Amino acid sequence: MSKKLNGMSDIRRYFHRYDKPIFFISATNFNLLGMDEWVKNFKFINYIDCYDGRHPNTFVPSKIPHKEFESIEDINNYLLEHEEVKEYTKSFGRHPKAVFLMFDKETETLAKDAGLKTWFPSAKLRSKLDDKIETVRIGNKAGVPSVPNVLTNVSSYKDLCDKTAKELGKDLVIQTAYGDSGHTTFFVKDETSFNKHADEIIDAPEVKVMKRINCRGGAIEACATKAGTIVGPLMTELVGFKGVTPYKGGWCGNEIFAKAFTPEAREQAREYTFKFGEQLKKEGYRGYFELDFLIDVDDNQLYLGELNPRITGASSMTNHAAFAHADAPLFLFHLLEFSDVDFDLDVDALNARWADPDNIDEWSQMVIKHTDKDVRYVTQAPETGIYKIDDEGNMEHARFDYHRRAVASENEAFYIRLSGVGDYLYEGADLGILVTRGRLMGKGFGLNGRAKKWLNGVKSAYVSSSIDNPGIDENSFKKL
Repeated sequence: MSKKLNGMSDIRRYFHRYDKPIFFISATNFNLLGMDEWVKNFKFINYIDCYDGRHPNTFVPSKIPHKEFESIEDINNYLLEHEEVKEYTKSFGRHPKAVFLMFDKETETLAKDAGLKTWFPSAKLRSKLDDKIETVRIGNKAGVPSVPNVLTNVSSYKDLCDKTAKELGKDLVIQTAYGDSGHTTFFVKDETSFNKHADEIIDAPEVKVMKRINCRGGAIEACATKAGTIVGPLMTELVGFKGVTPYKGGWCGNEIFAKAFTPEAREQAREYTFKFGEQLKKEGYRGYFELDFLIDVDDNQLYLGELNPRITGASSMTNHAAFAHADAPLFLFHLLEFSDVDFDLDVDALNARWADPDNIDEWSQMVIKHTDKDVRYVTQAPETGIYKIDDEGNMEHARFDYHRRAVASENEAFYIRLSGVGDYLYEGADLGILVTRGRLMGKGFGLNGRAKKWLNGVKSAYVSSSIDNPGIDENSFKKL
């Protein structure tokens, strides 16, 4: 039987000496970037080679024919069926573990067939909890309020008004149960705007109809463990910026800094997240999760937005913050929870340290997509690494690196390339992720001048040609 781990030093030492392989299988390693430096034998198995073969713990198998990808789950299933991947995982010996950004029942079966144990709650449970309507109900149980809403089915605009107008008014936001918020959130104020999305709304068995509020979005990540829910800081979100994403309401980055929102909002978000995490354990879920919050700028009320029962595009921010380097990355506690080793941890003290502004440094990330409707073929692309930018907005490659911490100042950035030479750029395709010190938004939550320079610099570094009939296949789906 394993010796009980007492406190952070024991936990850190346990994973530094961990002798069983853990594989993060996904399109890229971005979401858990750097975990290989905290956990011995932590390896990345990816479809996209962001590093041109220069990352020491990333394995990218050769490309073989496959059906067109429609999801990250499809990519993971392709990887798990790949003979080179099977040989790679077997080479590390017995009791290998697997973690994923996204997975489904087929992924679980393929992982099991390959001898891999999945260290996450089941796909069935994750799917149930990922339902935006179920999130409202879990929040209600936990005492975490959502924006005033009605959960109902809708058969017409008149039916919508009959069921919600008295309680919510006519300026509404409607969400279907599943999908990225940039694609499944509809703003309805009259019959014309309803008709634009009528099919999606009417076809859904149940929708979440919310009163429209003037709000800012925030995100917070946490980990539900047997010792209690460990809570990270409240981050701002980059949402729907023209030139960064083609999707109105679509997430395209985050900022982490000590004074994000008011002290009251930060404390409320931490309290709500802890309560939500404790309720998730009662629902049978444990481990890593993320909550989106909506902060009403008119009255400073904080509301629950969405639940992501998984790691997310913001996880790299949480797991690289100063408090994580002082204690451990949040995802390490997820691994701890699934390792079945006995441990003793003062979660209240840990959460208090992580809430201390002195332990939160300033970083931002921007996920840059191709925003034009035309399809193009990439003939030149910037490599992953550290870049510098001058006052005129000219971006220059300084050196190769795969560490975010190598960014020395706000005039430098770490760029992770997702689309490279030979890839197609189509509306919504990910070009790459830019990570830099400091903020990318101003006081009004718009992109600041520095952010716009970096955005223009990244896009100018790509050279591509227009094509009439692309026949998009193997690179037609990329998502974080």
